[in-house]
Amino acid sequence: MPVRRARGARPAPEAGDAELESVYGPLGRPVAVYGHIHRSYIRNVAGMTVVNTGSVSLSYDGDPRAAYLLLDDLTPVIRRVEYDVGKECKALSDSGLPHAGWVARMLTSGGFQMP
Repeated sequence: MPVRRARGARPAPEAGDAELESVYGPLGRPVAVYGHIHRSYIRNVAGMTVVNTGSVSLSYDGDPRAAYLLLDDLTPVIRRVEYDVGKECKALSDSGLPHAGWVARMLTSGGFQMP
């Protein structure tokens, strides 16, 4: 089955069914998967399943565990995995990257924070 891509919008988890249907319905697929918004979810809309994969590290849903999607025979499951956030924050601090402290705060809290 060829992959089709929706153009433009990346609806938030709070998006209404009509918005999800207008963005992903034209794909004509039973499952639409996308990323970029850092909050995982699975929603059933107009006969299709819409899934956001979440984020392997910068989850913005209050859960600092890594999130990933398992798609088994078109059945999506969001999995969460513990990892050493403290070690990751130390590596960030030692890296000298700009805004390392800000990113470390988000990793620790599992949520977006203003710089």
